[in-house]
Amino acid sequence: MTLAELELVLAKTRAGQMYGLMKELYPICRSITGNGVRETLARLGKRVPLHVHEVASGTPVFDWMVPLEWNVRDAYLATIDGHRVVDFRDNNLHVVGYSVPFQGRVSRDELESHLHSLPEHPDWIPYRTSYYKGNWGFCLSHRERLELRAAEYDVRIEATLEKGSLTYGELLIPGESDQEILISSHVCHPSLCNDNLSGIVVATMLAELLSGMARTYSYRFLFIPGTIGSITWLARNQDQVGRIQAGLVLTGIGDGGGVTYKQSRRGISLIDRAMAHVLKHRGKSYRIIEFYPYGYDERQYCSPGFNLPVGCLMRTPHGEYPEYHTSADNLELVKAESLQDSLDLVLNALYVLENDTKPVSKNPFCEPQLGRRGLYRAIAGQKEGASSEMALLWVLNMADGEHSLLDIAEKAQIPFVAIHAASKLLEASGLVRANAVEAKES
Repeated sequence: MTLAELELVLAKTRAGQMYGLMKELYPICRSITGNGVRETLARLGKRVPLHVHEVASGTPVFDWMVPLEWNVRDAYLATIDGHRVVDFRDNNLHVVGYSVPFQGRVSRDELESHLHSLPEHPDWIPYRTSYYKGNWGFCLSHRERLELRAAEYDVRIEATLEKGSLTYGELLIPGESDQEILISSHVCHPSLCNDNLSGIVVATMLAELLSGMARTYSYRFLFIPGTIGSITWLARNQDQVGRIQAGLVLTGIGDGGGVTYKQSRRGISLIDRAMAHVLKHRGKSYRIIEFYPYGYDERQYCSPGFNLPVGCLMRTPHGEYPEYHTSADNLELVKAESLQDSLDLVLNALYVLENDTKPVSKNPFCEPQLGRRGLYRAIAGQKEGASSEMALLWVLNMADGEHSLLDIAEKAQIPFVAIHAASKLLEASGLVRANAVEAKES
């Protein structure tokens, strides 16, 4: 990725395209398995060449097993005269994820234990799942729940829970090196925009853009069901994960909050340092938090047996905004400009990874004369150009083959882009040479 390519990409907004893709995917009922995931991946496949994998139910994956496949066609709660008071066709959050098939007339008292609502937000529908418990239920607004005063209700959940497969999408974009950067997002939530679709649409746009740019690293994109999807992928690719030199889980990156970056388990990996550096020099609010073993798929990638250098990029973290896992996580919550800002941030971090070489000075004995090479101000004392000249001096002084450009940028407290530009200028002037790309994580 060259500076010219980065500047060209950053100069053109893709916010509308990403938001448009989100609107297209929003109505689909997704879960950890099933046709909703397939339909989502099929639509993404029209934009990027995904390889769709199907892993059979019952397949052992470490301490887990690929579950039965779940699909729901219709579900409702109705009065005995046939009036639907809760209807899956109105909002796919109404059905508890992985509800077992059920049909019958139940008393209001019996129904109560199968209902979920939010008294503190009486107009919102909660999102609930029951993946491995063999239960059924409905989610509804608390206002609707209080209106259920009849003695009996008819319940119908027209669903299947049977042997099938777990579906995930994968895309490898080859680079000059077979060393990889992993980009992962989960595709297992129904109509939720920030916690699900924001990561999907930014990852898809990122894949589109990287396909048209020069690449040192190879890039592997995963669109997977949360938890069981990453466990399944890791179990099937255990012999290949050593190629992963850095990675990001993208989730919750469409709301209006400031950026939050959760470090990898290592805490000092290249992606952790690159994200911290870029965030520091953006001039926008951000938080960096240490790794903890809860959250999204980073906890699988960072499990002790793998300990991969994979961090998690969010805006407002899960559970810290009231709309989380409710019907209020909708198209109104997500901001197109936040999607764009998140995409720009990832591109800037990847630029660091792509260009972090270790320069070696060809003239290490004292400071070389920059003026006769046209690299220094003609009249001493002028402020113009001082910052770029400091970047030149920092690179020259630390071009010992031991320090990377990111090392230099961190120590100099100068944006990596400026340090890299200085290194390229010195290379063109014959004063330094850049080491070949090497694996930076083990």
